[in-house]
Amino acid sequence: MALISTSPSSLSSSSSSAAIPHRSFITFKNNNNKVRMNKTMIRGSSSSDSSGALSNGSSVLFRAAKHTVDTYITSGMVVGLGSGQASAMAIEYMGRQLRAGALKDVIGIPTSVASANEAAVAGIPLDQYQDTSQIDFAFDDADIIEEGTLVAVIGRQQPKGDESIIQEKSVLNAADKLVFMVSENQYKGVLDGSVPVLVQPVNWMETAEEIDDLFIGDAEVWRRASIGLAGPLGGDFPLVTKEGHHVLDIIFTSPIPSLAKVAESLDKIDGVVDHGVVSKFPCAVVIASESGLSTVDNLSANAAEGLQS
Repeated sequence: MALISTSPSSLSSSSSSAAIPHRSFITFKNNNNKVRMNKTMIRGSSSSDSSGALSNGSSVLFRAAKHTVDTYITSGMVVGLGSGQASAMAIEYMGRQLRAGALKDVIGIPTSVASANEAAVAGIPLDQYQDTSQIDFAFDDADIIEEGTLVAVIGRQQPKGDESIIQEKSVLNAADKLVFMVSENQYKGVLDGSVPVLVQPVNWMETAEEIDDLFIGDAEVWRRASIGLAGPLGGDFPLVTKEGHHVLDIIFTSPIPSLAKVAESLDKIDGVVDHGVVSKFPCAVVIASESGLSTVDNLSANAAEGLQS
């Protein structure tokens, strides 16, 4: 049994069309129908806040960022500040609202060095995350969202500086409510791509082998390199996180049946510290498209507040 496939692959590759025998995933089932969803369409409209200098994709994400701030953030809140393109736009817009007096006494808790820097530029007062932090609301980007469950994957992108999946997840999990902002192609019923896993550097290969055995036939396991593409073992300079962990990317070659099952299986493996799967209740997703915004949450329909079209 091979520990790590040596065939070329991309972290963002789609599912393989070849017939691959399945072993570990045969008991994995999609439980999307177990979550009652509330979905509301918000028609797109041109906004003077969306600068003409923005590309179409950026303009669409800006509408999602603006809607998230206007809808969920009120004066006096402690807000978890996410990482990524949409989060950067939300942070910048929050700063404008604070300067204009539309928001007051808002404190930001950054999920990363990048979001802390963006908040400082925007003039948002900051506090550091601690285990005892009381966070009213958090927003974030996601690499992909599982339709029906709203379970997300973060951390696919190469971290910059002292970025940390552990810190990001800690802030998100501490929040009373979480909203992800994504484009429509990131909200999927059929999932593909990769899931990052943080592992202890000691005996990392044994941990990788156990993960490989768990998903045999369905995924390849690569150790992430700090520079460029260095092959499955991560080359001479593997990526080391600020906490001293290595990053393994589970690159799925078959559709991922259930992110919750993936997370549950990874949590049982010795040497696994954390992973990029985020499951949160209550949670909402603002989905941006050229035709407008749609909001999906995992609250029951009679408990969620509807948004006017």
